[in-house]
Amino acid sequence: MNDILPPDSARWEWLEEKVRALMDRYAYRNLRTPIVEPTALFVRGLGEVTDIVEKEMYSFEDRLNGEQLTLRPESTAGVVRAVVEHSMLYDGGKRLYYMGPMFRHERPQRGRYRQFHQIGAEALGFPGAEIDAEIILLADALWKELGLTDVRLELNSLGQPEERKAHRAALIAYLERHVDQLDEEAKRRLHSNPLRILDTKNPAMQALVEAAPRLIDFLGEKSLAHFNAVKAILDANGVAWKVNPRLVRGMDYYNLTVFEFVTDRLGSQGTICGGGRYDYLIEQIGGKPAPAVGWALGVERVLELLKEQGMATAVPVPLAYAVVPDAGVLPVAMALLQKLRALGVSVQMHSPTGAGEGMGSMKSQFKKADASGARYALVFGADELARGNVLVKSLRDGSGQQAEHALQNVAEWAAHLQSDR
Repeated sequence: MNDILPPDSARWEWLEEKVRALMDRYAYRNLRTPIVEPTALFVRGLGEVTDIVEKEMYSFEDRLNGEQLTLRPESTAGVVRAVVEHSMLYDGGKRLYYMGPMFRHERPQRGRYRQFHQIGAEALGFPGAEIDAEIILLADALWKELGLTDVRLELNSLGQPEERKAHRAALIAYLERHVDQLDEEAKRRLHSNPLRILDTKNPAMQALVEAAPRLIDFLGEKSLAHFNAVKAILDANGVAWKVNPRLVRGMDYYNLTVFEFVTDRLGSQGTICGGGRYDYLIEQIGGKPAPAVGWALGVERVLELLKEQGMATAVPVPLAYAVVPDAGVLPVAMALLQKLRALGVSVQMHSPTGAGEGMGSMKSQFKKADASGARYALVFGADELARGNVLVKSLRDGSGQQAEHALQNVAEWAAHLQSDR
């Protein structure tokens, strides 16, 4: 787990603001759920034989009442729990999004820590293929908004439970004929979760997996029509995609469309966003049957990819820096700064860092003003204040231009400073 410090935290804020603005344009509304949920929620929702439940969850017993609790390893189950608990679908479908930390006990890798952060979008109560496409288009729009390029979309369909059951039987029969080629992890999963064997990263098993029965070949007419409708909408919007028949995702709750946005620029941790349709999870968690689809992206991975591509993200700097030669004028100076801030001007106040140093020399204060990135220095000199003014000096255009402005007309010249930014 790691700290996120300034100025790096500004990159996170920049990304979050981009997401909020985009979600608003798509009419997705923010939902915030607890970090801690009952362990049973994830066991029931994700599946007992998933890697997350078997190996990665941070679970503990509440010492007060003995309840089994877990730090959330993902948010979809919590979102569904909240939707069911608060009867949110009583008046129709809901488009929701979330941001926050997740927790999985796994080997830390580039862009992945044991406390990591996700941003996710969920559309609940809508059965149509157009919603699968909409939520994929939402993610694609985010990459464009951020300026990300080297990202490709991979699609698959997991069909419906009966189709998956038929494929499962064929897959087990195939793998049993080649059991001598399976590694220990695959042998363990052979009868409990054979679909996950298709997602193996073991190079020695790649040829075996490539030749395995494909789920897409077991899909019926309705499942294929749903999948083709998704692809048609993506085509109409110029979104490139590739069918990956081995794409199964790590949770048991998916059906029909599943997808991942993948990059080759982050090593083995190439998936930056993934999701799919989960039409049976709401009923599984205790609600009335209702369809749903969603995705989650890894914030650390997206920021790492931005850095890898050399994309600059905005780091906030103050518009002005207050240079105060004499502590005696602090009451007047700070009263003006408060007025400027109330008018929307970002101002950094100079403060000495050592005891008994006074306010410091003008030279040292101007040096700190320059280092702050501020566009202007506000100089509260004795002569200027005697005339009822403050000196505003330009720090960024190379001109060193300066002018005095009346303390009483702060709204007028504050607007001028902001318009020149």
